Amino acid sequence: MATSASSSLPRARRILPASAGVIGLVLAVALNLPVGSVQAAGAFESLRAPGEAGFIAAHRGDRSAAPENTLPALQAALDAGMSFVETDVQLSKDGVPVLMHDATVDRTTNGSGRVADLTLAELQTLDAGGWFAPEFAGVPVPTLDEYLALLVTTEAMAIIELKGFWSETDVAAVSNLLYGYSLHSRAIIASFTLATVAHAREAAPAIPRIVLRRDLPADPVRFARFYDAIAVMTKAATIERRPELVETMHEAGVGILLYTLNTEQNWAEALAFGVDGIVTDAPSDLDSWLAATAPGT
Repeated sequence: MATSASSSLPRARRILPASAGVIGLVLAVALNLPVGSVQAAGAFESLRAPGEAGFIAAHRGDRSAAPENTLPALQAALDAGMSFVETDVQLSKDGVPVLMHDATVDRTTNGSGRVADLTLAELQTLDAGGWFAPEFAGVPVPTLDEYLALLVTTEAMAIIELKGFWSETDVAAVSNLLYGYSLHSRAIIASFTLATVAHAREAAPAIPRIVLRRDLPADPVRFARFYDAIAVMTKAATIERRPELVETMHEAGVGILLYTLNTEQNWAEALAFGVDGIVTDAPSDLDSWLAATAPGT
């Protein structure tokens, strides 16, 4: 069972001016507050208050410290006090949600083949850590269930990216796990696959959604509202080409997030754009950079 949310947020890694649509909902669900004026996803009425801040998220855990999407990488991000941790989820051949970014296991394990063609038992015989460093040899491919068992001992938020196509029944498997751990109020479902986002809207309507796009559509506000999404996550290049969209989306209560920013130049540009948050492979480095560049330091 989940521990009850405390009256304070986890030690924050917070940057950038934020939309109250995103942050207001996140705070409400994270702290079990009454939503009040915070509307359903995609229908926010209030804008951010002056001084509100966005978030950063550890990408696939802290993949600078441990092999991506493994329990050591996720634990490293949680131990560092990251407020948001992002991970990728796919279904095994026998329908178990497991943590893996690529469609195949070739890059990050000592095995080969598509995740969807391997059973959980087969996946868990693979070494998912030796490629990163000898001390991680033998680290297995984790299940989402195992990750949530770690997450429930913290106050962190989970961004769960569903890779590829998921049916409503498939999404329900993730939703059931989140509700089983009482973590449904600390999770956001994200996907590049629009059908998956639509199915998440139907199968898990109370769990917020983020749509991932390599480029923003012509009308990102209408796009986000169609999927009842609290935000769109995209590449920095999109905002560089159309910086006015940040204000447009904020005025409509729709969040705008950037992936995957790993350099000081990227972080500084994100600060200037005023997006709601970023995903990074180097969360501890970003934390140190923020501390060093914060006003008054």
